[in-house]
Amino acid sequence: MSAQVPKTTVCLWYDHNAEDAAKFYAQTFPGSSVGAVRRAPADYPNGKEGDALVVEFTVLGVPCIGLNGGPAFKHSEAFSFQIETSSQEAKGGEAAKRAFAAMMTMKKIDVAAIEAAVRSDA
Repeated sequence: MSAQVPKTTVCLWYDHNAEDAAKFYAQTFPGSSVGAVRRAPADYPNGKEGDALVVEFTVLGVPCIGLNGGPAFKHSEAFSFQIETSSQEAKGGEAAKRAFAAMMTMKKIDVAAIEAAVRSDA
């Protein structure tokens, strides 16, 4: 029996950090992993031999490809992974309000700043 081929694959464009992003997702979400990393066979105009060009990874079982395509297209908050959870460490109350308030000021999520806001007595 052959493996089922996914019907869709999310392709995310990166300037140069697709491998780091894939590793972050794999460490952050259960059911996530980094698969094949396709590397440049030789130096090229924007990089060196051995640089990651394409990274295959999954996020919660969703197949993804990270493409190091250069600076032509930028990441934005227009794309996100929506992850449903049964609970969160900061459950309601003032800590959750501080975490939410801190997060709403961010263009890029800064986990350390959110954690600091949760710990804050302010």
